[in-house]
Amino acid sequence: MMRTASQTLFAAAVCVTLPVVASAQSWSDQPVKPAEHTDEVAVSYEDGGIYYNEDDIPTYNASEDGTVDWMTFSGFRRYHSECHVCHGPDGEGSTYAPKIKNSAVHMDYYDFYDVVVNGRQNGNSVMPHFGDNPNVMCYLNDIYVYLKARGMDAVPRGRPAKKEAKSDLIREMEDACMG
Repeated sequence: MMRTASQTLFAAAVCVTLPVVASAQSWSDQPVKPAEHTDEVAVSYEDGGIYYNEDDIPTYNASEDGTVDWMTFSGFRRYHSECHVCHGPDGEGSTYAPKIKNSAVHMDYYDFYDVVVNGRQNGNSVMPHFGDNPNVMCYLNDIYVYLKARGMDAVPRGRPAKKEAKSDLIREMEDACMG
């Protein structure tokens, strides 16, 4: 049976389009439209220098003048000491691993936490587990908050120029975790 020209074009379009659609299903590949996520990141309350959304999930607080909360600043530092080697500077991705600034917006907080703690394998791509690394685990909320702020374009690339002071509560939690 011979194909018509339109059937051949349709088959070719499907072959070209399917890989693109399949690869676009990754959270890291999905574009972030900040207006669609503002409720998720809106600060509902603050407790000891830690900001939370209405679901009691840690979130960032970035002021108009560029001042960020301590956790966002700390997350920048911790991300760049442990995560950027694979995921690139500022969560932008690399040829080795995907950008995770978008993943922090699209993924549920608990899914993000699970992947970092337990790792994940997807074909040849492997995210190692960090559940026994105190340099990650003691600062996982900081890293999450920083990446969420990056994904929402609330903070620009690079080290935040202004930051809130580290609160006593954050200092106590850090000391307890790091021993």
